Amino acid sequence: MSNFEERPRLGKRKEEGAPKSIKRVIKKILKYLLVLIVVVAVVLTLFINLSPTFGSNPSKDQEEFYSSFDNYKDGKFVNLPSTIPAGSIDSPPNWDSTDGQTRPPGQLPIAEFDWNKIGEKGDSLTWLGHSAFILSLDNNKILIDPMLGPTASPLSFIGPKRYSKDLMNIIEELPPIDAVFITHDHYDHLDYQSIKGLKSKVAHFFVPYGVGNHLIEWGVAEGDITELNWWDETEFQGLTLALTPAKHSAGRAVLNQKSTLWGGWAILGDETRFYTSGDSGYDGHFKEIGDRYGPFDIALIEGGQYDERWPDSHMVPEESVQASIDVQGEQMMLTHWGAFTLARHGWAEPIERATKAAEEKDVDLIAPQIGETVPMDGELSVPGSAWWK
Repeated sequence: MSNFEERPRLGKRKEEGAPKSIKRVIKKILKYLLVLIVVVAVVLTLFINLSPTFGSNPSKDQEEFYSSFDNYKDGKFVNLPSTIPAGSIDSPPNWDSTDGQTRPPGQLPIAEFDWNKIGEKGDSLTWLGHSAFILSLDNNKILIDPMLGPTASPLSFIGPKRYSKDLMNIIEELPPIDAVFITHDHYDHLDYQSIKGLKSKVAHFFVPYGVGNHLIEWGVAEGDITELNWWDETEFQGLTLALTPAKHSAGRAVLNQKSTLWGGWAILGDETRFYTSGDSGYDGHFKEIGDRYGPFDIALIEGGQYDERWPDSHMVPEESVQASIDVQGEQMMLTHWGAFTLARHGWAEPIERATKAAEEKDVDLIAPQIGETVPMDGELSVPGSAWWK
């Protein structure tokens, strides 16, 4: 009987030992997870530091120089305080997404490039999708944000894929490029592979402060780069150039956000006054740009990747149309769409909404197909069909 009575005590000891065994297993798992996290962190750090795709950070001397700017605080570039009073736009922004497809059902077609027309002396504009353009102005051949690669990401196998085939193949067919203008260093605007392919054909690069470090890292000569701050002006081969403010951010890695500047460009020629907004939320800077440099013959306004989480970084199409009015654009073209899915709305929703808003506000909106060259000889030719449908 006594042996039988001892059995519960033996069982109790086993029950007490079980939790200890589980705790040991949990501790081992946590230890392995910690080691794995450290290894992953080290690998990512090495990749970011060694991969040229991420570019290069400003030096201490550069940061000290930037510290004198009104738009640089506590080691970062900043947006200036809003100057837009409540109710400045007739209707409030609509952030609701449609049920439309976030990507086209098939590969997006590209119009055949007319290299003879692009090479002519007359002013013209050729859309390359998203925010990339070939601009001919006073016989200067210019590229705006020439992101030609297949993926808007530091990794070719991860990230937003282009709707069409990539455009890297056109580099060989491009005429010599007098200047490249970059609005900011996000991957959908500044592409490592594109710059590597283009740099031997480009005479000069114009960029916001800090972005030049990336180009130097990628083999562009420092003497071939001009960096500007908001409202800085310069001359280039008969053109007047100004970096204009934008309400956005920049940076190519997690730890260097806002270490470089962002903006738009006013490029003024003999016959054509050109403006591109870069990425921007809606604010009073558009009216100030119009007062200083307008009217513009053509205003390229972003409005293609919007979300209720990003009111200070991007515009809904209705705001884009109002921005075109503010900058005094005689004609407008919507940018930042037609190449990548970066937001949750339907891929063609931006141009549909912009078209409707432009009709309501009597704004002359053009929407050429990717690859199509639009002459700017006094009056832009307006394509007659909604090609995206």
